[in-house]
Amino acid sequence: MITLSESAAREIKNVITQQQEAAKTNGQEPAPYYLRVGVKGGGCSGFSYALDITETKNEMDESWDHHGVEVICDSKSMLYLEGTKIDFKDELMGRGFVFNNPNATSSCGCGSSFSA
Repeated sequence: MITLSESAAREIKNVITQQQEAAKTNGQEPAPYYLRVGVKGGGCSGFSYALDITETKNEMDESWDHHGVEVICDSKSMLYLEGTKIDFKDELMGRGFVFNNPNATSSCGCGSSFSA
């Protein structure tokens, strides 16, 4: 399972709320939104983390709830992300999501890519 810290969940909820309000403004009924967590090839260490707010949940996706956010992940990405903890930092030197991945054998300095 992939877990979210309370601060990460709070930030995701803010983004989802903004998207739902934009849908209402455009006269659309807001759909349920999910946090899709995945892995894609690339980055300076071989794999890059992918986060996306989506309305699409596939049959083969694994899903669970953390602090009121439904997290979804495809089974291929889950091989690399099992046990990962996602946090959100808002500090003087920058803000963003931080991944603590126990499967990573190394990661780059920016923290957005890893090798396994």
